[in-house]
Formats: sequence, C-alpha cells, structure tokens
Amino acid sequence: MTGQGAVRPDAAALVPLGTATLGEAWPAARLLAAPPRPLAPGMAMAGPALTVHCRPGDNLALHLAIASAKGGEVLVVDYGGSTESGPFGEIMALACQMRGIVGMVIDGSVRDCAQIAALGFPVFARGLNIRGTSKGDRGRIGQPVTIGGVEIAVGDIVLADADAIVTIAPADLPAALAAARARAAREAVMMDRLRAGETTLAILGLDGRDTA
Repeated sequence: MTGQGAVRPDAAALVPLGTATLGEAWPAARLLAAPPRPLAPGMAMAGPALTVHCRPGDNLALHLAIASAKGGEVLVVDYGGSTESGPFGEIMALACQMRGIVGMVIDGSVRDCAQIAALGFPVFARGLNIRGTSKGDRGRIGQPVTIGGVEIAVGDIVLADADAIVTIAPADLPAALAAARARAAREAVMMDRLRAGETTLAILGLDGRDTA
C-alpha cells in the first residue's frame, strides 16, 4: 500500500532484526561510537527519539520529558557523559512505562538496575550511581542531542540492543525495514545451508580464492 493514507511501519518491527542486520542492510544508518550499554541481558528497543538535555546533577528535565510523552518514544538523554549521579531509577522507569515510553538511552548513569530490569524497561546507560539529584533545572526538551558522535533529533528512529545503538531518519524507516528483512531472509538461507554441511567459503563463493 502506498500513497496518501498508507500505513507507516512501526519502528518496533526493527527489534527482532537487530542493529547488526540494520547496519549492514542500510548504509545510511548512523552508529553511535562507544555507546551506552544495556543494564541487563536481552534489553532491546526501537522507536522515535524524544530528546532531552539534562544538566548533570539535576533530573527535573527528565520528569518534564516523561510527562510530555505521547507514547512509543525512546528517551534520548544528554547528561553530559556524567557518571557522578543517578538521575533515573525504578520510579521513573515505571512512570515511563505508564506513559508508553519504550526505553531510554542516557549519556550518563542510572540507579536501581535490578528493579528496572525486573520491570522489563530497556535502559542503555554509561554506568550506575546511587547518588541523588536536585530538581531545579528544566533543561531542554525536543532539541537535538549528540551522543557517541551522532546528532539525534526528535523523531529520529533509534534501535538499540546488546550489539550497538543505531539511528535512521524517520523517512527511511519503510525502506530500511524492507532492506533489513531481506538481509535477514538471505542469512536464514545461509544458515540452512551451513546446517546441511556446506562451508561459508562455498556459500560466499570464496572457495576458489587463495586463503594462505
């Protein structure tokens, strides 16, 4: 279905495909360098970015951003790379879930990692710190942030898993999703051939090359 009234694919469809597949299939995908890491194994998420500039040592901007969410977003938080405090924990993770936020990437630390994992709320952070924060700086919501050398604007599609964090332009989502699905299908065929006894050299047409 195309044209006016076409149903736009949901970014969540990228999650089972993964960052590695999307990154290979869609060269325009932008890869965060040394990205924040998932709090627990298996955490993965995808959605349009809701960007937040949050002053290190203060988390009012996060509370304001969560309250403004429409649902389906990934919080992308510029915390200045600071790991000296934990501006986000279990209570805020539950607040995110109640607002329909699907996960968070923060260039900083959080707290309550076990409790957040038990909630099933994906969080990608620089570290852990139980030190509290003040609530006096409104920060900036909805302005571009830069994390891992990549500028991320509101609405950019963010995909994060154990391998990486990548972003794509919102307009690229349908084509990027189709390309990633096609690559995943090709890889499934390759794995079937491996299980049947073929080698990667034969499958990739490399068996005639000098491998010495």
